[in-house]
Amino acid sequence: MARESYQEKLDDLRDDVLYMSELVLERLRDGLDALDRKDEELARTVIEGDHEINQLYLDLEQDCIDLLALQQPVAGDLRFIASSFKVITDLERIGDLATNLAGYAEDADQDRYPDVDVQSLGDAVIAMVEDAMMAYAEEDTDACFDISDRDDEIDELCERASQTVVRDLIEREVGPDPPQSEIEAIMQDVSRLLLTIRDLERVGDHAVNISARTLYMVESDDELIY
Repeated sequence: MARESYQEKLDDLRDDVLYMSELVLERLRDGLDALDRKDEELARTVIEGDHEINQLYLDLEQDCIDLLALQQPVAGDLRFIASSFKVITDLERIGDLATNLAGYAEDADQDRYPDVDVQSLGDAVIAMVEDAMMAYAEEDTDACFDISDRDDEIDELCERASQTVVRDLIEREVGPDPPQSEIEAIMQDVSRLLLTIRDLERVGDHAVNISARTLYMVESDDELIY
């Protein structure tokens, strides 16, 4: 393979990884919208579309393997391919989390806990993933550290949201001797909302992973990898 052709394949890999991120972010936004509006049709679209992300992941995984096997890259090219492989793994998992959010849409009671702003939390983690992918595209190492720092804010927001759910459950929902059916309904809603919060927190974690791999790719710096 001529060097020019090899470089084109590296450029194509970067472009394809960025395309996958756009698709995953679209699914994530749709999953949040389905949950917010209890839109079952949109939720089904997100869930049924997960196979597209999975197939794209497998295709890009094979591209990475081919580049490693056929070219035996070293130094920067090796780090780029290895990091790209890790990035698509995080993106595929974000896609899975998007399907989780869509799956919660059918039964979720969004009126039960109005103080928990799932949409704002979702917007924050989406912005993290967008910025992480921009750092990957532009090899911006400063942005990698910024995204890692922002994850602490996401963790704090998720913790406060979880505390709100539990506090509301105790203070507002459960009175003396409530019917068992009411307790079960409340617990289902609590469980579902806590799972939503957990999944959004994990999206933020994947954004940090992407940034960590970008930092390693550009500067061979593993400080953010954990």
